[in-house]
Amino acid sequence: MTRRPDLMRHVHGWLLLTPAAILLVAFTHYPTVATIIGSFFSKGSAIRPSRFVGLGNYESMAADPIFWKVLANNLWFAAGTIPVSIALAIIMALAVNRALPGRSLVRMAYFTPTILPMIAVANIWLFFYSPDIGLIDQILGAFGLPGHNWLGDPDTVLPAIIVMTIWKEAGFFMIFYLAALQHVPPELAEAARLEGATRWYYFRRVLFPLLMPTTLFVLINAVLNSFKLVDHLFVLTKGGPDNASNLLLYYIFESAFSYFDTPYAATLTVVLLGLLAVMALAQFFLLDKRIHYR
Repeated sequence: MTRRPDLMRHVHGWLLLTPAAILLVAFTHYPTVATIIGSFFSKGSAIRPSRFVGLGNYESMAADPIFWKVLANNLWFAAGTIPVSIALAIIMALAVNRALPGRSLVRMAYFTPTILPMIAVANIWLFFYSPDIGLIDQILGAFGLPGHNWLGDPDTVLPAIIVMTIWKEAGFFMIFYLAALQHVPPELAEAARLEGATRWYYFRRVLFPLLMPTTLFVLINAVLNSFKLVDHLFVLTKGGPDNASNLLLYYIFESAFSYFDTPYAATLTVVLLGLLAVMALAQFFLLDKRIHYR
């Protein structure tokens, strides 16, 4: 007698899960499998159809100097944006977590760059970086200093994009740290003051360890963000000059939609997914022992 209600309960549960499962398979699992399979085939055309080449695309990628340059650019980009964005987010969260005059306005000012569309942000910073007429060169000219083509110089184009990305992302990460700080018991700070601990000692020994779960979450998001930049490059540099600002996802976009070499783009995508998976697993295994869950 109890089998029928149990069966109906299971059927009802699976019916509730079915819409989400269909979307997950259609837009996550199937594209991933199709991309991996596509990386083992050659570029097809109306005259010469696609054929199975095995690891041929991976061998071509390993011999591609642009791929290695783009990968190095992306690693430098990640190294420049991730730690600075997280450090600024913590500093801003600590600043607006205190009783300040106009605290709500300060929080909104810190968070505003996050809600701006990426294309709008790129156009704003394009005005900043424009040679001679841009805001930065105008400020330098006021002090008698020469202007510079920030986006046209291979030595400055990647740092310029790093600065813009930090400005865009730090406020977003601040929100998570602010939420975490508001759950820290104030008695801990009072006890630290009674014991004569300095602010730096309290932050390093008490507060920051309590923020480690948030730091792990923010770190994973920061790594993902550092490998998915396309919009800014499309507006600002298109990967130039001489691929000095080209990043891995933009190179995938170029290969697929500019050169119409979808198998090679699939190969690059597989490498990108593998790289992100390794980084995510490394973060979990290396940081999990240092995290204090409550």
